[in-house]
Amino acid sequence: MVFELHHLSAQEQWDWLQRGEVTPTELAAHYLERIERLDGSLGAFATVTPEAALDRARAVADDVPKSAALWGLPVGDKDLVDRAGIPSGYGSRLMRSYIPEVSDDLVRVLDDAGSVSLGKTSTPEFGLPSYTESLVAAPARNPWDVSLGAGGSSGGAAVAVAAGLLPFAPGSDGGGSVRIPAAACGLVGLKPSRGLIPSGTGLDKLAGLAVPGPLARSVADAAMLLDALVDGGPYPYSVRAPRWDGGALLNAAVRGEGRFQLGVMTTSPWDDAYEISIDPEASAALETAVKELDAIGHGLEHMALEPDDSYGPNFRTIWQVSAAGIPAEGEQLDLLEPLTKWLVLRGRAISARELTAALAALTGFERSIIRQFARFDAVLTPALALTPRPVGWYDSDDAERNFEQQVQYTPFTSFANVTGLPAITLPVYQTADGIPMGVQLIGRPGGEHVLLAIGAQLERRLQWQRRHPPQW
Repeated sequence: MVFELHHLSAQEQWDWLQRGEVTPTELAAHYLERIERLDGSLGAFATVTPEAALDRARAVADDVPKSAALWGLPVGDKDLVDRAGIPSGYGSRLMRSYIPEVSDDLVRVLDDAGSVSLGKTSTPEFGLPSYTESLVAAPARNPWDVSLGAGGSSGGAAVAVAAGLLPFAPGSDGGGSVRIPAAACGLVGLKPSRGLIPSGTGLDKLAGLAVPGPLARSVADAAMLLDALVDGGPYPYSVRAPRWDGGALLNAAVRGEGRFQLGVMTTSPWDDAYEISIDPEASAALETAVKELDAIGHGLEHMALEPDDSYGPNFRTIWQVSAAGIPAEGEQLDLLEPLTKWLVLRGRAISARELTAALAALTGFERSIIRQFARFDAVLTPALALTPRPVGWYDSDDAERNFEQQVQYTPFTSFANVTGLPAITLPVYQTADGIPMGVQLIGRPGGEHVLLAIGAQLERRLQWQRRHPPQW
């Protein structure tokens, strides 16, 4: 295989940039050429901005200190994030003509870190589903098998990183939207603790669910991007991982040290609401991780969640209310996809009393989970219950059935958002057909450094960063 720049890790690309072996413009041009050549069959990008990207790369070279954390590295903005002057489509026909005048804080943080945006990565309508298929763009297809979906809602970002169209990418996660596509596409995906990232604490979101997080091919690359996001503050209400200072998370990922007490769990909070079954391939991924963690010397103890039939109905309430503010009235509602329209109408019909009760119940659930997990440094689960779903698998007309399908595919992710706990997915396994399957580690509040250290230990043994799909 002939060497190309995208074969380097994000850290290695940064090193090359620092030494002058490649310029920001040359690196951006390399990725833009790959996007133009490959993305037509993948659906990673909603919008590509080659001229703006090359102008930005030249400006970074001339005006941004080389010490900046992401100096010259290409990224893509998820198409739920506003960048001034660039269309923000939100995966919806409703927003087709929207061009924001002001950038979101997350964009400014990435710019201040010296990154170069190549465009907007694809997302489903308003980021609500856990799969990236919409009426405004081609579906985000899994690079390992393009008949399969990439997961969502950061599906475009996952496709771009897995196929070598970006070195890493920021996503956002309100119920698994970083971890689900990372697991489906064979990547590391990390949802940080609520409050860790100043430009996306989650505290301004309903129930504190949604936070930004990195998708990367390696644990260290994920930590590098996360460090840059954490350093974009401070805000008075943001938290820090223990002993955090600039670069501390990358240091934890590179060192990969420590022995920890880990819980192993296959139950989920959805078990009382839906029929949840775990595919053999998901079980094999979990067994692989358990075997390797045991060999490393970690303590492992099987556990099960205490039954709680309140979680499903209360999470549904929050998910529906979260859509109520979508700016669609009257005939505009018909521009929304059936699932989104259903969520909007259901959410607007929920009373303040019902919402208050759901929020209170989920706060109680959060305290319960933290108590149940207290004796562990982290808890291990499957990342996904099923193998990656085929494109078109989800019911597009029956919203209730659609929601059930999403839960059955992803029963282990949303409760980390409800509890505000950090969680990382790691691509520890491949099926007989070469499709990635992963596991999830859920940590203590502010425990990203532990998740990264354990992830680095597994990565050294399993070498998943050396596996690549055909587009590589």
